[in-house]
Parts: sequence; C-alpha cells; structure tokens
Amino acid sequence: MAQLSDDSFAFGDHLIGLAEAVRLIAGRIRPVEGSEVVALGAAEGRILADDVFAPVSVPSFDNSAVDGYAVRHADLATTGPTQLAVSARIPAGMVDPPALTAGTAARIFTGAPMPAGGDTVFMQEDVREENGFVTLPQGLKKGANRRFSGEDFTQGQPVLVAGTRLDPRGLAALAALGLAEVRLRRRVRVALFSTGDELVPPGGVLKAGAQYDSNRTLLSALIQRRGALVSDLGILPDRRATIGAALDEAARNHDFILTSGGVSTGEEDHVKAAVEERGALNFWRLAIKPGRPVAMGTIHGAAFVGLPGNPVASFVTFVRLAGPMIDHLAGGQPQFPAGYAVRADFSHTKKAGRTEYLRGSLKGEQDHLPVVGKFDRDGAALISSLIGSDGLIELDPETTRVEPGAIVRFLPFETLM
Repeated sequence: MAQLSDDSFAFGDHLIGLAEAVRLIAGRIRPVEGSEVVALGAAEGRILADDVFAPVSVPSFDNSAVDGYAVRHADLATTGPTQLAVSARIPAGMVDPPALTAGTAARIFTGAPMPAGGDTVFMQEDVREENGFVTLPQGLKKGANRRFSGEDFTQGQPVLVAGTRLDPRGLAALAALGLAEVRLRRRVRVALFSTGDELVPPGGVLKAGAQYDSNRTLLSALIQRRGALVSDLGILPDRRATIGAALDEAARNHDFILTSGGVSTGEEDHVKAAVEERGALNFWRLAIKPGRPVAMGTIHGAAFVGLPGNPVASFVTFVRLAGPMIDHLAGGQPQFPAGYAVRADFSHTKKAGRTEYLRGSLKGEQDHLPVVGKFDRDGAALISSLIGSDGLIELDPETTRVEPGAIVRFLPFETLM
C-alpha cells in the first residue's frame, strides 16, 4: 500500500497552480515498497529498483567498425598510396585472429576482432585489391574505423540509476551488458472506475439520454503506459452508498484509486462525499483549464484522485497530475515534459491566473520556429480534438491574450502519454 504522511492532502481550498500541486504531491506520498526480478523482455515501462553497474566492458575487445582492411598505421607511406600484401582474413566471431606482421594488411569485417599489431581500418570502398595486394590511399588517421574495448561501457561503471523508467534505450543498454533479467520496483496497483447513471459501456445498448463511457478506456491505456497494473472496476451509478462500498473494496488491495466524474459540487456528484466519509479529502480547485474540479485524498491508506468527467479534461489532468503521481508512487522520477517553443497562428483570449491547454497541430515553420494551429473547437468533451491534434498548447498563468506570431509552448502527445 502507498505510504502517505499524516497531514494527507490538507492543502486548503484556494485555487492552486499546477507546479504547486505537483510539489505538494511529491512531498506527501512515499513510493510503494517491494521489488521483483523480471525478464528483460517484460521490463519496458517499469522502474529500476537498484543501480546498474556494468558487469563487463562493451565492447569487450577491440574490433572493426567497418568492412575493410586492418593495417599497422606505421606501415603507411607519408606521401602517395601504399600497397600491402593481404596476409589474413578475419570474419566477425573469429577467436584469436593471427597477428598482423609488418608490411601486411588483413581483410576484416564489421565486428571482427582487431589483429594484434593492427591499429587502423580502411573501408573496403576506399581501397583496391588485386592479386593478393591491397592499395590504400594516403591520409587516413591512426585508429580510424576501430572500436576500442570499453568505449561504450567500462566494466564497473554506473550505467542506470535506481528510479529510472526503462524505455527501449535503457533496455538496449542492459541487453548489451548481457543482463537477461533485472530487479524492478513493484508495480503500482491502480483501481479505476467511472461514475454516472448516463454512462453505458462500449458495446452496450445506447438508450435515450445515455452515452458511451470512453474515460475508462482512455485512462486504462494511459495507466498501463506508466507501467502500472490497472483493475477496471466498471461504471458506478450515482449512488453514494454504492460508490462508498466500491471505494472500500478498492482500497483493500490497491495503492491508488482513480475515478472520473462525480467530483464537482452538484447534487448528483457523490464521489467527494463518499471519500470524505471514509478517508481524508481536499476538494482541489486546480488552476488549469480544462480540469479545475480535481479531488485528491486518501482512503484507508490508498491514494485517491477524482478526475473530471469530460474526456479532454480527464486526459489533461491525468497527463499533468495523476500520471506523474503514479510515477512517484512507483519510485521513479515524475515525468513532466517541458515541450518546446512554437509560433502561434491563431488568436485566443484567456483568464489570468490559470494554465490553459488548447489542442493544436504543427503546420510548417516561420522565422526558424515551428508554427502551431489551434483546433477549431475548445470543448472539454470533444474527443475529436484529441485525435485531430498533435499535442497540447500550454498557455501560462500570466498570459491573457495570444495573437498570431506569439511564442507559445507545445507539448506533443507522444511525450505526454
């Protein structure tokens, strides 16, 4: 179970900025405990439990970086081409190749071990071989096209630190070191459900006044991308007792409970009250748009976040708040992509004091900066704005007006998910 401090999420009821929210979360939640050894092929997205030190040097021997001819640089003429006899053939995987004697060259292939005495490799396309001799052009530097033992990793050096989330790059490093398995932090167990009498699961019968529930599908995929385990608890009706019972059950064997909908202050928004009856909760008025109504707290020791019901608001608050919270619970560094500067080609007005996220797409370049256009509608319920855009346009709290040509920040979707 996640470990939380005694003061829980008692942050007050003022409008809070995203940066402050993230700081407060990190200060009040301790990562889950426990680790396990996992095969490398199943480790993507998981968090390293221990520092990794190189058990071997990579490469473990000097080798050729190209197909060509290994030579002793001292044998090369200082002016004009050099002709040497070809004394050996060294394929990749050869053990103990013959030493290279003075005045000879060895035919060598990419990855093959360098022969003793050889220190430089000519690429095959730069030379000419005839009748057992190879003609080499002038000017190649000593050591060219030679990979040195340990130039990638040296035995004993630190490679990855505990808390690193393993992506394909990290997995490649571990594989290059010969590690078939690795010790990882225990996966965060997340309970997920939606609330609302109007919701119907995909594939169900859509009656008048109902709509299909897309949030659980969206959030479940986002949770799994963070390397966590998700339990889909379905759709709960707008009944406080039913919601409360589900929260009790979820808290027994999960570290984190994530809901969507029912966290505002309407008469049918029962999640907030149900959490308060059995745990600690702060109704957090987050200074962002979309996504202001976000409830956070604890239930019987499990962390709780209640996201807004509108899909875009649910997406934004997950990638900027709930997702980094899962990262922290997992023992990793929360991922907060900084994005990059782009030039707006649209006009937009917003309120001061809150961070606002628009959906946008890149469209060319102007004055050495990418240009971003805004999706033509801003509604927080429009899933079409997510699939019809490349990412989020982030407008800081101080901004009140954007005009064409203004510099704004762009967060590509692939960096957020």
